[in-house]
Amino acid sequence: MLPVIRSTRDSWLPDIFNDFFDNSWMERPTYTAPAINVMETEKEYDVELAAPGLDKEDFKVHVDADNNLHIEMEKKTDNKEGKKHGRYLRREFSYEKFQQTLLLPEDAEADKIEAKVEKGVLNVHIPKKEQTRKVDDVKQIAIQ
Repeated sequence: MLPVIRSTRDSWLPDIFNDFFDNSWMERPTYTAPAINVMETEKEYDVELAAPGLDKEDFKVHVDADNNLHIEMEKKTDNKEGKKHGRYLRREFSYEKFQQTLLLPEDAEADKIEAKVEKGVLNVHIPKKEQTRKVDDVKQIAIQ
């Protein structure tokens, strides 16, 4: 009778292919959403979205009729090194797509929103509407 060897691995199939094609060194894609920071000051809101390696052409930013701010990112990469004779044993394509929708607060000036990509970060600047307070409109209530 042959001894039974139990493996501690969940699946043997991926490792056999990695060993055969010797591609275990290749980078694996990760599927995480970009980090987003939203900051508020007295006069504005600022949204920062981590976007390393992306250009302004990879983004679309718009406000819809329901006052939602949409941030869309799409990046396609084709990792190929010219034409080679033969067949592919492995070829990597990369496609990333991300969309985030933020409901703008009532005091946001949607017409004056600006966006720019700088040092791997998409910055969206949302100014607040100027609040005019009239001193005459304040009514003091006497405490008894």
